[in-house]
Amino acid sequence: MQPFSIYLVDDEESIRQGVSFALKKDYGVKTFATAEETLEAFRQAPPDLILLDIGLPGMSGIEALGKLKEQSPDVLIIIITAYEEIAPVIQAMKMGAYDYIVKPIQLDLLRVSIKNALETIKMRKEIQALQERCLRENMPCFVGESDAIQDVMKIVTRVAQSPDTPVIILGESGTGKELVASTIHYQSPNFQGPFVTLNCAAIPRELLESELFGYEKGAFSGAGAGGKKGLVEQAAGGTLFLDEVGDLSLEAQAKLLRFLENGEFYRLGGTRKLQVRTRVVSATNKDINRMIEQGLFREDLYYRLAVIKIRVPSLNERPEDIVPIAKYFLVELSGKYQKEFTGIAPEMENLLKNYPWKGNVRELRNIIERSVLLENGPQLQLTDLDLMKTPPPPRLPLAATVADFLPLPDDGLDLAALEKHFIKEALKKAKGNSRMAANLLRMSYYTFRYKWKNLQELKD
Repeated sequence: MQPFSIYLVDDEESIRQGVSFALKKDYGVKTFATAEETLEAFRQAPPDLILLDIGLPGMSGIEALGKLKEQSPDVLIIIITAYEEIAPVIQAMKMGAYDYIVKPIQLDLLRVSIKNALETIKMRKEIQALQERCLRENMPCFVGESDAIQDVMKIVTRVAQSPDTPVIILGESGTGKELVASTIHYQSPNFQGPFVTLNCAAIPRELLESELFGYEKGAFSGAGAGGKKGLVEQAAGGTLFLDEVGDLSLEAQAKLLRFLENGEFYRLGGTRKLQVRTRVVSATNKDINRMIEQGLFREDLYYRLAVIKIRVPSLNERPEDIVPIAKYFLVELSGKYQKEFTGIAPEMENLLKNYPWKGNVRELRNIIERSVLLENGPQLQLTDLDLMKTPPPPRLPLAATVADFLPLPDDGLDLAALEKHFIKEALKKAKGNSRMAANLLRMSYYTFRYKWKNLQELKD
């Protein structure tokens, strides 16, 4: 096992020599006389720990501390200071220094401080390794390189850092909302806790409340002798994922709202107030705003659930992801059914790209699975009957289409005005959805957004 690496930064050569000699048996020590040298080396090969003198020539230790924390907020730094430098020590601790050592340095105290700091680093590395293993073993792969899905994943990464903030995931059926929810869980500080799911549409409404909050003995006819923990309790310290949350009864909505507000709830038939900490992530493919207008969903609950809203784009909104996702499923299912597929035939790829995916990623997976079962390879061919009997409308090459309906006038035309016209038309057809409008115009979302922003300054 490689020893922990330590940077020792002090302008006194005697201290550098004495401390490094005392520590080199147990640690890999590099010494520096200035903050500038340290920062340059840190950019190349960050150590596990830094021993940093405050009173350095040139850039001070306090300034260096700030720059090091800017580059790597998690780096552990032990400050070396003189007795009279109390104010800088306080400042350094507020800036995130792990500990401080007073000159003249007592090696026994220094070793204890180093040992404590490195135990913290060791624990961080163990947690990181465990989290990576949890991700590999438990979290499915979210495939996609489109701008649309990358935007979603950026939000997911940021949101995941908070262990308690409620999130609602919106999108059509089959887009992968549960996958987004599990990604949030396994990238969050709650990753070692349970990830508990409830499909609210699959449970009879009269049983939803007991499923969520549990019940006490004798709460209703048929209740178990010892009562039962609800999913809220089972998800303590982890994440509760409520799929199809729009199907909750108004009674269950009221109790869920109370739980979201203060973490408190009662089991069905119980009088004892219970409290747990769990993150609630919900999802729906319904129009919640319309349900609120119709009195079917509580507006106050929606605001509690939707502290963060994430919309997962449909497969038709990210056509560039269709073939990569299909290939991912092909590899996965080939292994499952012990088939030897090496790829997808070009005509099959074209059909996949142009097919109207009403069932989104779920439908795509089903089609690949059926094809893998029916064929033997090495390439996936055009044999799926569902795809073949529902051909999509033909999509002509863009250049040929333009030449057919819009020949260039002899006196030329205003290309910017033309672009603005068709961008507006695309937005109308897409009902204001910028990503869908960008797909209609065969351009990336970011290109569309840039063009539209610039073209809005033109007069109609």
